[in-house]
Amino acid sequence: MFSRVTLLEIDTVRATVEEAVGVFWEHVLPGLREQDGYEGVVVLATAEGKGMIVSFWETADAAAAAASFATEALERYVTLFRSPPGREQYEVVLSELPGVVVP
Repeated sequence: MFSRVTLLEIDTVRATVEEAVGVFWEHVLPGLREQDGYEGVVVLATAEGKGMIVSFWETADAAAAAASFATEALERYVTLFRSPPGREQYEVVLSELPGVVVP
């Protein structure tokens, strides 16, 4: 399993953290689910607007292929961010997550 990690900071003058998460839930997540090799996502945020999106992929190739979708999604909602998000790809070498979905 592989992951793509996006570090970002929401411009809380323009949008609340809740609004930004709502945009992700309604407009980005459905497209992620359609990508080949998609296995899930974890979205983390602080009240101050710092955030991390960790998406999980079956293979390194699937993670790399999803990069263009992610780039388009980030560009579409660029006004939500204080600065351009940073992204990296990792191999998942250990995972233990609770089975909770929070919309």
